[in-house]
Amino acid sequence: MRCVEISRPGPPDVLTLTERPDPSPGPGELTIDVAAAGVNRPDVMQRLGKYPPPPGASDLPGLEVAGVVAALGEGVTGWQVGDRVCALVSGGGYATKCVAPAPQCLPVPVGMNLISAAAVPEAFFTVWANVFERGRLRAGETALIHGGTSGIGTTAIQLASARGARVFATAGSDEKCRACEQLGATCGINYRTEDFVQVIADRTNGRGVDLVLDIVGGDYIGRNLRTLAVEGRLVVIGFMGGDTATVDFRRVLGRRLTITGSTLRPRSVEEKGRIAVALRHEVWPLLEKQQVGPVIYRTFPLGEAAAAHRLLESSEHVGKIVLTI
Repeated sequence: MRCVEISRPGPPDVLTLTERPDPSPGPGELTIDVAAAGVNRPDVMQRLGKYPPPPGASDLPGLEVAGVVAALGEGVTGWQVGDRVCALVSGGGYATKCVAPAPQCLPVPVGMNLISAAAVPEAFFTVWANVFERGRLRAGETALIHGGTSGIGTTAIQLASARGARVFATAGSDEKCRACEQLGATCGINYRTEDFVQVIADRTNGRGVDLVLDIVGGDYIGRNLRTLAVEGRLVVIGFMGGDTATVDFRRVLGRRLTITGSTLRPRSVEEKGRIAVALRHEVWPLLEKQQVGPVIYRTFPLGEAAAAHRLLESSEHVGKIVLTI
C-alpha cells in the first residue's frame, strides 16, 4: 500500500509518501480500501512528536477514513466486502488501506460521497461525546462554541442548533463569524476585536450560557466560567492556549458549575463503539436528511499531506481538510 509516514518529528515536510505491506485485519477488525482520510489537529501534534499513538496503534497519522470494506477479520458480522464505510481509527488513516475495529465503523450516510464521509467520524464522535454526553446539552439551552470554524466547531454548531439549542460561537475574523451564523449560530463573536464574556452577558441579559465547549484552555478557563449560567457546564477538549489555569472556585461553588473534559483517541474500542451506536441512532438521520453535514474546505491528494498540514496550521480554513486517494 501507499502511505504517508512521519520520517522524524518536525515541520510538514517530514511527512513522506512511501510504501508498506498491506495490513491484515485481526479478530473483530475490517480492512478498508481508503478513498479519503480526514486531516486533524492531533495529526499535527503527532507529527511534532507531542502526541504519540496509543500502544498497539499504527504509527501512521490519520484518525478517520472512508472507503470500501476490503476484508473481514475473524468474528466480524454485519459487514460485507464492498460495503461503503467510514471509521474512527487510532492511527493509519493516511494510507490506501487501513485497518479499523468493527465497532468504530459506520455505514456511509445515504446520499453522502466518500470524501464527505471521511470528514465525519473524528468531529462527530468528539462533539457527541462531549457536548451531548458529558455536557448534557438539551433543547432550549444555550451553548458557546469556541473555534467555531474548525472541524469540531462547524460540527458542534450544526448539531446543537439542529437539536434545539441556541448557539454562540467565537472565530478569528468577521468573515468567519458570518460563516458560523450561516451554519446556525445566533451570533458569531470575533475574539480578536470583541470580549466574548461581555457579548454573552449582553446577549443573554446577564444569565450566561448553559454549556461552553473549549479548545483553548489557558486563560480562557476563567473567562469561560464567567460566561456560565447557574448549573452551567464547561467542557474542555483542548489546550491550544495552555494546559494550566487559575480557577475561581467561589464562582464554581456559588453557581454550581461543572468543569469536565475528555480525549477520544485513548478510549477503548468498547467505549468508541458505544458512541458509534449513539451516532447511528441520533445523528445519522440528520446527516441523511442533510440537516447537518461536514463542511469541506479543501482536498489534497495523499502525496500532498504536507501542504494539507500547512493549511491546517495556518487556521485559514473553515471546516475540514481531507486527503483523497
